[in-house]
Amino acid sequence: MMGIEHIKNIALLDGAEVNAVFDPVSTLAAEAANLAGGAHIAPTFDAMIEDETLDALVIVSPNFLHVDQLEAIYNARSIPVLCEKPLFTDPNDEARVQNLIQTCSERIWVAMEYRYMPPIKALREEAYGVTDKIELLTIREHRFPFLEKIGDWNRFNENTGGTMVEKCCHFFDLMRLLLGAEPVRVSASAGQIANHLDEKYDGRTPDIWDGGYVIFDFDNGARAMLELCMFADGSKWQEEITAIGRKGKIECRLPGPHRFWPHNIGPQPEPEVSIHPRHPINPTTRTIKIDETLLKAGDHHGSTFYQHQRFLEVVRGITKPEVSLSDGHIAVIMGLAAQRAASEKRVVELSEFKQ
Repeated sequence: MMGIEHIKNIALLDGAEVNAVFDPVSTLAAEAANLAGGAHIAPTFDAMIEDETLDALVIVSPNFLHVDQLEAIYNARSIPVLCEKPLFTDPNDEARVQNLIQTCSERIWVAMEYRYMPPIKALREEAYGVTDKIELLTIREHRFPFLEKIGDWNRFNENTGGTMVEKCCHFFDLMRLLLGAEPVRVSASAGQIANHLDEKYDGRTPDIWDGGYVIFDFDNGARAMLELCMFADGSKWQEEITAIGRKGKIECRLPGPHRFWPHNIGPQPEPEVSIHPRHPINPTTRTIKIDETLLKAGDHHGSTFYQHQRFLEVVRGITKPEVSLSDGHIAVIMGLAAQRAASEKRVVELSEFKQ
């Protein structure tokens, strides 16, 4: 799914094209190559990363492969890479991740599409003027369950890092970005509530979580909360972000992917941004228009295209990655800490993890 989204958005860039693809599932490799206009199908992963005609690589493999593949790439050559989140899933890979941070930071961009959604970008740009300083930040996601993936890898914590890593690391990245601060401690209550309980894979029942609450304290005194529910398929808004300060409140509301909207009930709503001053003044709400071409090219409100626009500048040597390996690392650490807090029913200090 994400491979297709990346291919469609790269095709919209001036001066860029997909020249080669690799997928161990031959039918998916052929689909990707055709979508890219006849790209070469690499016979192996090693063959693709050694292809000297390529100026950059995009990793959209299952979570648990990211560290192995990044190491393989940089053992073979120095080339810009856009790597899908999460950066890693296993705390035992900490030393390997730190080595990547120390040696490859100027060339690896960790994909955090939510940063580049136009409604969230508008909230970020206007939040300070509305709030003076964000004191309380709430991110709510009410959505459909995890989609089916090849080999059902996303049904188990051991492959994904857990829902707080796999699904929520981009929300934790947003918290740091919007607050301009670092997490100090976390409390959480979460678990597997409704989804996948009647499924079996090689005799095993999935253990992936589908709902809960997470609260972080940040080093500037701000607090942030995530509310996640993955059995709320009928929600009008998939994500709602609320930032509150002493001067007022700003909110952002986003519908889910266009292709999943039940169009029989009417047109899908457009994303909104609302401003609520603290004093009794009428709030204002405006819609954020997303280019139809970008909506058709993916599920993330055009953000994949805008992300690739910026990554292309890295490929051309104009700038450095905006979402660094350190950003990707901290987002995963926040997810692992939230998993631990909920599992062990206690407040977890981020200092328990190497950073």
